Amino acid sequence: MAVRRLAPDDIQPKSFAFSPENEIFAQEQIAKYPPGRQASAVIPLLWRAQEQTGGWLPRKAIEAIAVRLDMPDIRVLEVATFYTMFNLDPVGKHFIQFCGTTPCALRGAGEIKKILERRVGEQSHVSADGNFSWLEVECLGACCNAPMVQINHDYYEDLAPENFEKLLDDLAAGRPVKPGPQSGRRSSEPADAVKTLTDPALYDGSVVGAWRKRFEEEAIKAVETGEAANATATAAANPKPAKPDAGRAIGTESADTPAKRVKEGDAPVSAAERKDAADQTRASVDQTSKGAVPTPQSDKSYGATPSKPGSGQATPDAPTTPVAGTPPSDAPARRDGSESKPDVVVDPTKKPS
Repeated sequence: MAVRRLAPDDIQPKSFAFSPENEIFAQEQIAKYPPGRQASAVIPLLWRAQEQTGGWLPRKAIEAIAVRLDMPDIRVLEVATFYTMFNLDPVGKHFIQFCGTTPCALRGAGEIKKILERRVGEQSHVSADGNFSWLEVECLGACCNAPMVQINHDYYEDLAPENFEKLLDDLAAGRPVKPGPQSGRRSSEPADAVKTLTDPALYDGSVVGAWRKRFEEEAIKAVETGEAANATATAAANPKPAKPDAGRAIGTESADTPAKRVKEGDAPVSAAERKDAADQTRASVDQTSKGAVPTPQSDKSYGATPSKPGSGQATPDAPTTPVAGTPPSDAPARRDGSESKPDVVVDPTKKPS
């Protein structure tokens, strides 16, 4: 993207204020958004300011809109410099946007550009009489009517050196001009002799009636020949998918559940279940509440283990297994081989080698 900067200070106006009509427009645009979101109206306000100042945005207009929308100046400047529909330099009374992309170039846009350079001058330059300025832009979307230009808000298409010269003469003289194709076409129909869709029956409705009659005849024929009955007879009575159970969950009716009972109109809890719940002989007994003393738990990271795992019973007096709850000082020495190691006596007067 090309760098876009504001016009030089020597041509910038000293102040800016919306006209009474545009002031009403600005208030209407700002009112569309809730408090704190008025910055969303920045583009329509910039556009209306550009129209008021003759087709370009001066610095004072950008600053006034920033104050109006409670935005930093740089934020409004970012919008104005990003969108190429905002002109940052003065333009002529008839601002010409010239399309020079491939479709127009293949149809003779180069000749149109030469006329602009000869009659107006370099792009982004206003002619001496103030009537014209031009700028080469990207595709304007009228490729089927190439080459073309946009002058202010209107498209002028199907240009050739002759009709473009005449168009500029009429604009300079203040004569009325007709937007759109300049070659006599109405829109984008074929430029040469029309060779398709020439049958008048396509437009008088007779073809529609012929198609309807054909459908009716085919339906009657199908009934007479029994085609519909044959198709019904050969169809499967109960068509099934090729793999009905492949990867699909099969929904089945639940067993005897409270939800099923409610669905069938019964009570969610049966009488037998109520009876079982009231039977005290089946209730569990809390041993702690009966006065039983819970088994003390060891604070060690190991517990009693059977010396013979196959017996399934712990042997408290196993030589390699401490008794649960025994203090570490009273536990017998473990036979881990440490008793076979000689004691090492360190002489404190001897320096280490």
